[in-house]
Amino acid sequence: MSWNKDKTDCCETTHQDSHYSPGYYWLGNNTLKVPLVLHKENRQRLVSLFLSNHKETIQKNSYILLEGGKSVTLYDSDHEPLFKQEKYFFWAFGSDMPDCYGLISLDDALNPISTLVIPKLPAEYATWLGEIHSCEYWKSIFLVDNVIFVEDMTEFLVKNNATTLYTLSGVNADSGNSLTTPKFEGIEKFNVDTKLLYNDFSECRVYKSPKELEVLRYACDASVSAHKAVMKNIKIGMKEYESEAEFLHHSYKHWGCRNVGYTCICAANANSSVLHYGHAGEPNASTIRDGSMCLYDMGAEYHGYSSDITCSFPANGKFTEKQKIVYNAVLDASRSVIAAMKPGVNWVDMHKLAERRILSHLLTAGLLQAANGVDELIENKIGSIFFPHGLGHFLGLCTHDVGGYGGDAVPKVNSLRTTRTLKAGMFITVEPGCYFIDHLLNGAIADPVKSKYLNIPVIETYRKFGGVRIEDDVFVTENGCENYSSDLPRTVEEIESFMKK
Repeated sequence: MSWNKDKTDCCETTHQDSHYSPGYYWLGNNTLKVPLVLHKENRQRLVSLFLSNHKETIQKNSYILLEGGKSVTLYDSDHEPLFKQEKYFFWAFGSDMPDCYGLISLDDALNPISTLVIPKLPAEYATWLGEIHSCEYWKSIFLVDNVIFVEDMTEFLVKNNATTLYTLSGVNADSGNSLTTPKFEGIEKFNVDTKLLYNDFSECRVYKSPKELEVLRYACDASVSAHKAVMKNIKIGMKEYESEAEFLHHSYKHWGCRNVGYTCICAANANSSVLHYGHAGEPNASTIRDGSMCLYDMGAEYHGYSSDITCSFPANGKFTEKQKIVYNAVLDASRSVIAAMKPGVNWVDMHKLAERRILSHLLTAGLLQAANGVDELIENKIGSIFFPHGLGHFLGLCTHDVGGYGGDAVPKVNSLRTTRTLKAGMFITVEPGCYFIDHLLNGAIADPVKSKYLNIPVIETYRKFGGVRIEDDVFVTENGCENYSSDLPRTVEEIESFMKK
């Protein structure tokens, strides 16, 4: 069931001058009103897990110390890019203010005392950037126990007999980037532990609370609506970036989603075989041609939580026979995986299932050949020629959310972003794809082992086809799963009918 835009608790019509009101984030009109108690509950979850895992280690008067993102200018300019908060800090405090810290007491698992530490703004801030609010104002907004200034943090900790500060330090499995230990004047007065917190914090973010799911559902609904608008308004001869503009306009104007979770991929023609097309070097600038496939991977973000949805469809609204072959292969893979998902299922097995379904279709259609069927193709690693990326990734505050290689994950398998066993509460993308990528095809044709499984004359007719990816955002329930993007037209018949109307 999708979020209902007519719910009275989300559609108050009273005028507001800020996106904050005491205890809520809300952009007014028909946008979702997010209760910031969501982040208070997150803090409780984190402290409960951390104390239960390390109760023999943690001393009295210890704190979790988090550092928010910093306001920066761009290169040698005084221009500040739009600030986006550091995600661990945001998960715990829900604040999108730069240059903050957060303190969470570890003395009480049920009601941990929280302190938001904010910069003391100069008087001229009010001229350029707006009203300077009091500490009491921010305390009422973010539902924290204390709000203090950064320069008072050391005094606050000393007064409260702080012993150990637990900080985040670890390496992101996807980016390879590291979180560094926070620095502030006076930190040397306390013990600083950089080892214990990271894994527990990342694990908390893997499992979504009911309030987090409400925001994720809203972001998914916004993206589904915007993807439909793109499909309705596409025309041959348009530029790819016009589709991107339609998505951004629709998700912002109608849903209040100012940000997207990642750079939009609007790939038409053969560009649909470029997995992360749309970057600065390939800025969605090609002209959409008649008869081409469009692969549009775009996800709206609301209150920091991101969706990640991909639609593939013919630009002219009518599938060719070749497009049907490839699209139905990917659709079968998608639906087979979603039907099989439930707690206890391993994600590597789901990737293998998707690969098997895609190869089966390509074999039946005559693109591949194998005396012993699909098993022989899998054994000789033919799948990664056409399906070179992983099946999916955790989703939440980050598009590639943290925790993919925590828990029971085994070492990396090919390009999978997680190898974990599914558990209730996980939120993950399902995104099988099939692509005709020149350098992968050329390498396979030149390989005497792989080339014998390729029907090269047939495959050559698919050069410049591009690719197909179908991506859904899926929540793992106690007994199965729920697809949050299920309202999209997905079958060949549904897409053709929808685009014809």
